Amino acid sequence: MYFIRTVTVAPKLPDKISRLGELARNLWFSWNPQAQELFRRINSSLWEEVKHNPVCFLLNVSQDQLERVAKSESFLLLYNQVMEDLNQYMTAQTWFNRQYPEHNNHVIAYFSAEFGVHESHPTYSGGLGLLAGDHCKSASDLGLPFVGVGLLYKNGYFTQRINREGWQEAHYPYLNFYQMPITPVTHPDGSTLYVPVELPGRTVYLKIWQMRVGRVHVYLLDADVTRNNMADRALTGQLYGGDRETRICQEILLGIGGVRVLRALNIHPLAWHINEGHAAFLLIERIRELVQAGVPVNAAVEAVRAGTLFTTHTPVPAGHDVFSAEMIDKYFNHLYSQLNMEREDFLALGWDDEQKVFNMTLLALRLSSYCNGVSKLHGQVTRQMFRRFYPGIPMEEIPISSITNGVHIGSWLAPELQELFDRYLEADWRQNCCNRQAWEQVSAIPAEELWEVHCRLKEKMIRIARDNLRGQRLRNQEPALRIREVEQYLDPRILTIGFARRFATYKRANLLLRDKERLARLVSDPVRPIQIIFAGKAHPADRLGQELIKQIYELTNQEPFKGRVVLLEDYDIALARSLLQGVDVWLNTPRRPLEASGTSGQKAAVNGVIHCSILDGWWPEAYDGENGFAVGETREYHDEETQDRDDAYSLFALLEETIIPMYYDRDQKGIPRAWIELMKRSLQTIPPFFNTERMVKEYCQQFYVPAIERNLHLSRNNYEPARHLAAFKERLKENWPRVAITSVKAGDTQAMGVGEPLPIEAVVQLGSLSPEDVTVEIVYGRLDEKCFDSFEHMPGAFCLINANGQLCNINKTAMTVTGQTPEGTYLYRGNLILPQGTVGYTVRVRPANGDFAHIFELPLVAWAPHF
Repeated sequence: MYFIRTVTVAPKLPDKISRLGELARNLWFSWNPQAQELFRRINSSLWEEVKHNPVCFLLNVSQDQLERVAKSESFLLLYNQVMEDLNQYMTAQTWFNRQYPEHNNHVIAYFSAEFGVHESHPTYSGGLGLLAGDHCKSASDLGLPFVGVGLLYKNGYFTQRINREGWQEAHYPYLNFYQMPITPVTHPDGSTLYVPVELPGRTVYLKIWQMRVGRVHVYLLDADVTRNNMADRALTGQLYGGDRETRICQEILLGIGGVRVLRALNIHPLAWHINEGHAAFLLIERIRELVQAGVPVNAAVEAVRAGTLFTTHTPVPAGHDVFSAEMIDKYFNHLYSQLNMEREDFLALGWDDEQKVFNMTLLALRLSSYCNGVSKLHGQVTRQMFRRFYPGIPMEEIPISSITNGVHIGSWLAPELQELFDRYLEADWRQNCCNRQAWEQVSAIPAEELWEVHCRLKEKMIRIARDNLRGQRLRNQEPALRIREVEQYLDPRILTIGFARRFATYKRANLLLRDKERLARLVSDPVRPIQIIFAGKAHPADRLGQELIKQIYELTNQEPFKGRVVLLEDYDIALARSLLQGVDVWLNTPRRPLEASGTSGQKAAVNGVIHCSILDGWWPEAYDGENGFAVGETREYHDEETQDRDDAYSLFALLEETIIPMYYDRDQKGIPRAWIELMKRSLQTIPPFFNTERMVKEYCQQFYVPAIERNLHLSRNNYEPARHLAAFKERLKENWPRVAITSVKAGDTQAMGVGEPLPIEAVVQLGSLSPEDVTVEIVYGRLDEKCFDSFEHMPGAFCLINANGQLCNINKTAMTVTGQTPEGTYLYRGNLILPQGTVGYTVRVRPANGDFAHIFELPLVAWAPHF
């Protein structure tokens, strides 16, 4: 055996275009069409061949071609304009600078297992990664002091191939990081920076790569270095690959290793955002740091919690990582002493006593001041999922809120449409994408022009789809006839429906296949046919998802579906962009309420593509009856078969009675006027809100800035406020069993008018606690008449708990302590100002502390008895 060294010789950039290398290594190019056009003008075929990877492009382009464009006046004009745009972008005053000047240097760290920024960086699997990528782009646009932390996967997720039988085959390419738009992080002397992380019996060393996303830096951790053994080098091999041992190792590297990487780079965040539970072990490392610095563990927990936000993305159980107690012992017992924790105390941080597992979502939830779902409906579903960990707390007051996901408009909006909007919208519409008035100007776009652009995008998309199908068949060595017939597949004049997403069973890619005869009539209609394009990957371990792919593949080869229903392979950002910009209808059919948010329909809507979806995820917030189509009902189903049957029937009826007739209703010029009005309504109502600029601003206002300020506060004077808060919570938990409301008296409720006060008195037993430790309050809400027959008589929950144990439309009025009885109980008085209608009310006691992030940060409550 012998060893070899490699050397890469790249063409030299001429002086006049020397900054192309800088541009290639900043993902800013990915949402700036003119920047991409620079590379395309040099060699368009090579640009496509390298899948729009500018670093790989510059390694392979010829010196002659570079010299040629360096002498081209038109190229240099574009080059200078792009570089000036980049300069202005990187140095301009930003929204965050203006809004929060006092926090300009207070870093926000965003941890995610995947970042889907661009197809040139294929280390993402789907929606979670794309959301993370778009989040970083808008954080850059808005000027947040923001860093990302993730893992760098040598084999990425996987490349999908569909074989001749229709089965998905997963291929894992060996990515050359030096040919991607990332750079290794080094010491000042140029030597490689390595960060150590302990695993059982050995130390794993991480190499760090930096990805620049505009102003934002994302640091990616790579274990594939010679200092590690072969097994450990494979830990960052595949995204979501391997067994449970691999998964816990990856999550330790991401969470614990990620914190250590930031410390090694002298980056000290004040707000920490955990994007799904994979990175939750960062909490353990931050507690360990403080304990080792002399902070008591309970105070360290409060200090860490203060600056932490956790975003959960899925109501599907498989999306929440869990580990056995034995596995936690194996990987963390060496830390128990460093944390000054007993084993049981450590396990309790993430332990689910009902399931008998250590749950990463619970770990993040319990050690975060702020938690959110990713749509209003998902927030409700998440509170329902975790309500058992908040006994006695009304569901709407469980401290889990929501911020609805959005998309980065510049990344997904077709350049052709951007040019059209430049002509008819306000000049600064790109910088004010949340301005609804700017989008109202879409109405001024002539129908003919909007339709002409859409038709061009559709034809482009069909060419890409045919190339994809041809490539499948060539690779599978199919007969020449089968390869040639692809040229006749898909007709740009036909109503085209796109369904492209991860092939998980709950997303129901086969919903239309429930009635093949009815579907056959739709695709073969001689006057008003439809065609459907499917694309998406199933997880390599998800056999049921792979069977869905095979089922659809087999349908595509049957008459009359051949050529009218197609299945494209290797769904990635580039293919997604094409489909989202080119189809007529974007179809989404999850089994409600299992779609946390979903953003593909938002990307489609930005391009004037009509969204047709189950009322799940973000769609209930967006759908107004005139900007798309809603499938099915919002009712609750108790069996999946009935739900699938009803939703399929609703979808077919919608297609037959509304969508197809509207699309084919043309005027004398062949323009579908009503359909274009629907496109315009969609453009006017969806992009202004469902974008990541609005989303990131909401994260700043609701979470990031409060987390920064809370972190600064609790860490003052060697964490003195954190110590006091920890002691307060301990005292409350110890004494809470003796807290009770012994009696409640209300004034005369006969013939009361709106706005009149109803006096209420309560006698409260606090044990060794004082009135300063608690809030006693009147809790009231409006009730529908149907609630009266369904009260569940739980202690102290009179009038406000319905059959599901939920409080309805809660309002609160604080009561004032007015005296103390000889027995040591306290007398409280308050007035309930009555609104119109039927009101249910009661009284409760809860802990109160000015340092709480939420009124139920300490989830204790005592309700009044029946009165």
